[in-house]
Order: sequence, then C-alpha cells, then structure tokens
Amino acid sequence: MVENAALTEMPSDELLERRIDRYLDEHWEDIVADIDRLVRIPSFEDLGAAAEGAPYGPGPRKALDAALAMARDMGFEVHDDAGHVGYADLVGASEEQLGIIGHIDVVPAGPGWHFEPYQVTRKDGYLLGRGVIDDKGPSVVALHAMNLWRRLQLDGQAPQLPYTLRFIFGVNEETRMDDVHYYRAHHADPAFLFTPDAEFPVCYGEKGIYHSLMSSADVPVEQRTVISLEGGTAVNAVPGHAQAVVRAGACELPAAQGIEVELLDEREAAAALEAAGTQTDAAGRRLARITATGRSAHASLPQGGVSAIGMLIGYLLENGLIGEEERAYFQTVARIAAATDGSTVELACSDADFGELTIVAGHAAMQGGRFTQTIDVRYPTTITGDEVHAKLEALAKAAGGTCEKTRDDAPFLLDPQGPAIQALLASYNQATGEDAEPFTMGGGTYAREFSRAASFGPEKPWEQTPEWVGGMHGPDEGVGEQLLKEAFRIYALTIGKLMKLDL
Repeated sequence: MVENAALTEMPSDELLERRIDRYLDEHWEDIVADIDRLVRIPSFEDLGAAAEGAPYGPGPRKALDAALAMARDMGFEVHDDAGHVGYADLVGASEEQLGIIGHIDVVPAGPGWHFEPYQVTRKDGYLLGRGVIDDKGPSVVALHAMNLWRRLQLDGQAPQLPYTLRFIFGVNEETRMDDVHYYRAHHADPAFLFTPDAEFPVCYGEKGIYHSLMSSADVPVEQRTVISLEGGTAVNAVPGHAQAVVRAGACELPAAQGIEVELLDEREAAAALEAAGTQTDAAGRRLARITATGRSAHASLPQGGVSAIGMLIGYLLENGLIGEEERAYFQTVARIAAATDGSTVELACSDADFGELTIVAGHAAMQGGRFTQTIDVRYPTTITGDEVHAKLEALAKAAGGTCEKTRDDAPFLLDPQGPAIQALLASYNQATGEDAEPFTMGGGTYAREFSRAASFGPEKPWEQTPEWVGGMHGPDEGVGEQLLKEAFRIYALTIGKLMKLDL
C-alpha cells in the first residue's frame, strides 16, 4: 500500500480505466455474491408487520441491515436513520456531498416464475431473481464503484475527494417513497445526486405520476354474479395475471385465448363464498374460477404489456357474467385497461419532452363488499394531476363508485446541457464508445424527489435478451452480467467526472 498525502490530482482516464478493469477481474464474483445476499431477502413492504426501527416491515429492515453491513465491511462510515433509510459515506475534503441513491426494497414476486425468485440464478451470462435489475443489482454495482475510489485513495492513486461521496440506501421506493421524505426532513440534499434505477444513457426528466384507488358500490354478495376478483401485484405494473370466481358452470363458458376456466368443487366453492361473506349460493348455481394470463410490464412502459385484468373483465362482460349492479363499474375499469394512452377515457395528450400520457389499471382486489382497482397515470406537462383526477373521479361517480387520489407528483426537468448531466453522459459515451443523447421517461425514481438529481441506468431496453429473461416487476426478472459490468465502469468514471465540477 502506498500512502501519498500530498497527491492532489485526480487519476488520468488511462489509469482509472486500468484500475476499473482490475477491480472487475478481482471482485466480480464478490459483486455477484453481494447481489445474491440482498436478493435472498423478500424486502417488499409489509405495513401490517411494521415496528419501531422497521417502519416498512421486516423485509426492508433486514435488507437495510444487510446493505449497511456490506458497506461497513468495505470500510465506509455507515448510519441508520431509524430504519427509514441508511447511508454510507466516503468522507471528502468538504462536507458538500455528491450522492448516489439506490433502493433495496422490491415488489412481491407474484406468480409465473420459472426460477427461484429470492435467490440469484446464473444462466448463460444472466442473473435472475427479484431485484437483480430493480434495484438491488445496480445498487450493489454502484456501491462497488464507490469502493473502487476508496481503494484508489488507500493505494495513493487518488487524492481525498473534494466532495464527500454518500451512498443512500432506500427501502420504500416501490410504494410511497416515504424513506426519502424522511431523509430530506433530516438531511440537506447533496449538491447533485444520481440513482442507478432507470435506463442509460441518462434521464434528465420524468413524467408526472398520478395514482388513485377506484372503488365500486357496495353490492351484497348475494346480489352479485362475480363472487371475487383479484389481479396484478402492484399499482405501477401492467397486471400479468388476474382471476375471478363467478356464478356459472364451467361447461357453460366458451374457450378464449389466455383464459382458463375450471369448475370449483364443493369445498372450494364453500371457501370462496365464506371469504366473500356468505354461506350459501342463493341462486343454486355452481361456481367457476376464471383465470386470465396476460403479460406484465412496468407502468412507465406499458405498451409492451397485455393487461390480464382487461382480458378477464372483457371475458366476463362478453359472456354475461357480470350482474346489473356491478356492470357500470366493470365497464369503467375495462375502458381504462383498453388503451395505455388514455384515449378510451378522454385523457390522451402529449408534449415535446415527454411524449404521450400513459395509464395502467394495475392491482384489482376486494375490500369488504367493494371491488377496488388501482390506477397509474404518467402524464406530460400539457395536463395536470388535478385534471387527471377530475376525469377519473367523474367516471367512478357515474358508475356508482368512488375514486381516491393517493399520489400526485408533478413532472420535473433538468437542463440537459447542464454540467452534471453532461458529465454523466460523457461517462456513458466514454465507456460504451457511443454518441448517445440524454432523454426523458415516464418512470418515477428517487431523482424527482431531490433538488438536483438524475436517473442513470443501467437498463438498455433496446438490447434483446433471451425470451426466458423477464423484466422488472415481472416473473423471471433478469439482467445480463456484461450490462452490470459496463454499468460499473460507467459509475466509476462518473464519480471522477462529477468530482471535477464546481457544484
């Protein structure tokens, strides 16, 4: 180890690129093991099991403990903010900070997996498991890029950094981002921050995000044809699976693509009726379970998905399986699910920076005697969240139900020609040899919650992957090992370029 307290110049690009390659050669298996360590923790929100020090449930708490231990073992100063958030610091010459934030919470695994969701499976150069791309894998990679700079200092090949480098571990990104709200209430924003939780090359703006919960009228189960209905796993995903129990004999129902119909036996029927709040079927009819299988996709890019809820409700409507009291509500949900651009509910609009509005009917469930449906809208600057809500609230009211707004974050934009965005872009182009340009997106990341921030890879949706590799929020979530290695190079270069800026 070489100590050189007098070193004041940042390492040359040539030296830095050599050290990046050396670090990857020596530590790639450590990086994969660290990703696996986090993936093995089912860190989805469970407010029913929340406790002091674990405000989002035991899974996020356990994941935060593991991430902080990982950073501590690397030699960073680590801090735990009562389980809301944690952070690790590489102390610089100034208290002014440059930040990286990743999230280690996930959406539930859901059905349809062909690989074990809560461990890393390696296959043909890919890692598979819940969180390998959203966002445990990228977070581990970015933390190791920060560790490279710590080792450069220890080896005398880099000076003490001019800014303190802080890695923030979030644990509530997939639901309400209350972790970041807690953090910002107790800490100053970094001078600039990026999150490895989106697409490359670099995103300088994100659409507005509106969420709501639409509920039907309270119709007694004895008067309903639909006994129960559930679908999807999250508000921010096109549902790939949906299921209903209805009053009908299976032999009465026609076949349809993506639809499976099966007759419930007496025990299953009794359990379904009891769960719905009744003991008998007053109509004396048999019960059938109808399952729809679509294709899941993130709500920010819903065009590639196929809504299982839309498929299921469409089948029920076409085959007279929805009673008069329920019909208006289900017709409204079907309209919402029919098109991702909002055209079927008079919300279609676009602008030059963000393109078109998108809408997704994500998670269907039952609450008491009411059917409920979450709605996710990603909107450009040509409409407001209030205008979106007014339209959906009017539709719900006309169907005898309600619509409660649960989230509304306005769009945000940075100057794509600003020095920080250009530093990220230059790092990407240097590592890849491309001549890419910055972009905007419909996804919602931590970047929108801070005063100066950007979302920065590592996804490359334009690159083809094997059909057995799923996307984020869906079954068989996967990421290429080469993509993560490239992301490591980009993040390591980025830290060096940002440290040279006058922020």
